Amino acid sequence: MSADGTDAVEMRAALVRLRRSTGLPVAFGGLVTAGPLTGGTGSVRIGELSGAATGVLHGLAIATGNGLGGKALALSRPCAVTDYPVSRHISHEYDAAVAAEGLLSVLAVPVVVRRRVRGVLYGALRTAQPLGDRTLSEAVAAARDVEQALVVRDEARALLAAASPADAGGGPPAGSAAWEEVREAHGALRALAPRVVDPALREELLAVCGRLASATAPPRVRDVGLTPREVDVLACVATGATNAATAERLGLRPETVKGYLRSAMRKLGAHTRLEAAVAARRAGLLP
Repeated sequence: MSADGTDAVEMRAALVRLRRSTGLPVAFGGLVTAGPLTGGTGSVRIGELSGAATGVLHGLAIATGNGLGGKALALSRPCAVTDYPVSRHISHEYDAAVAAEGLLSVLAVPVVVRRRVRGVLYGALRTAQPLGDRTLSEAVAAARDVEQALVVRDEARALLAAASPADAGGGPPAGSAAWEEVREAHGALRALAPRVVDPALREELLAVCGRLASATAPPRVRDVGLTPREVDVLACVATGATNAATAERLGLRPETVKGYLRSAMRKLGAHTRLEAAVAARRAGLLP
């Protein structure tokens, strides 16, 4: 799936969460289409609608500073109006589209990743009434979901790019310092994959992990029956991470990490963490 397709999945899920948690009848949003908005270029294009009665908002390009969403983008903070058509606190470039959908009370929350505006999420009522603090908090939480998903996707893409030279073959010698970077990338990818919502991107990450792991493996990989989580734990500890650090990276409890590690060592016939890492590499499970 493309990056745009992944973003659409995350935005759609956030809008569904927003409507479910607040009872708002309409939610919509979109991401930056070109250029960093903080630099004054590019725009947010509304790409996802939930609960809309028409398609008039779909594809609408929101420029920084224009309308409620543009104000939220310019200020990098949530904004809301109780009666959109008559509000004196926003400009009115998008009144026709808002009126066609019959929206009155509207809130807009920017999606900001590493201080860069990446999109905006809206929730709306078809009546003119104040949107309370709880509704605003839920909208902010939904936007944070999108932000976290974008962070994960960005990290995944960066790691895939970093891993590609070794993945393509002819990588650095297995004992070199450069290969240690490959092993670090492999461990990071294994830890990141379970957090990726989009199944296509998650499978892509795991496929790259498999190719990295087999890059220095013998021609016939030995099947030792490790579970995916056991491999995740080994990938972390093989880079020198402690049980506590491994647990934090994988979102597990330290006791759970110990259990996975003990199980993996038993299956590999290893008595120490180092022996387990070496055995896993010989089996083609780690680079």
